[in-house]
Amino acid sequence: MEILELFKALILGFVEGMTEFAPVSSTGHMIIVDDMWLQTKDFLGEYSANTFKIVIQLGSILAVVVVFWKRLLSLIGLYKIKDAPKGGQLKLTHVIVGLIPAGVLGVLFEDYIDEHLFTTETVLIGLVLGAILMIVADKLGPKHPKTNTLDKITYKQAILVGLIQCLSLWPGFSRSGSTISGGVLLGMNHKTAADFTFIMAVPIMAGASFLSLLKNWEYVEMNHFGFYAVGFVSAFVFALISIRFFLKLIDKVKLTPFAIYRIVLAAVLAVIIFF
Repeated sequence: MEILELFKALILGFVEGMTEFAPVSSTGHMIIVDDMWLQTKDFLGEYSANTFKIVIQLGSILAVVVVFWKRLLSLIGLYKIKDAPKGGQLKLTHVIVGLIPAGVLGVLFEDYIDEHLFTTETVLIGLVLGAILMIVADKLGPKHPKTNTLDKITYKQAILVGLIQCLSLWPGFSRSGSTISGGVLLGMNHKTAADFTFIMAVPIMAGASFLSLLKNWEYVEMNHFGFYAVGFVSAFVFALISIRFFLKLIDKVKLTPFAIYRIVLAAVLAVIIFF
């Protein structure tokens, strides 16, 4: 492949890695950057370009596994969390309960979402509505949240966060934006809500990505392997940087600055597209 094409893979990996776990909508940014600028469909083909986006998501998921490996192993009984309260430690069942709502709706409406909602216009709507939810969470969330560690999350909080996560099925709404907002509204501090969001992302994103990859395997071409590899590694590296930075930042700045960014981005894009 040409150097310019590999550079495009690097850029898309950067966009995926830096936005997947920030509450700004990675799907929205990928659609905007690729459809409006890079146009990878022109040299990959439509189906191969969509498969590429699935492959680089796996790079972002791997970054979460690296950051949260101890907590993930503890969920399946292979690692003991130090200082965890007896009988109160976050369990695999908390994660499963949180995943069920979006998992069920995602399966039921996957084809409809793929066919009708992956457009720049729907992303703009998702960016604005998600921003409003984030501002509401910052304004109405408790000033002194009692759930300040993962091990204090209740099953009620887990299922309600899972229900709010269903909003992220609309492209541009953002999975992390909806779940962190939901967690804050339900009494978690921002860091705990973010941690729970990232942990829930591993099984749901990995499952969805592998299913999509199997579904689109026939469109994977070996002559595109270099493009896929560059994008995967780029997404992994930048997601690793993004996650560590975001977790240090979120309790200090909260969600409103990200919400403002989303609204400004939506406004700029609307001017470009419609005027």
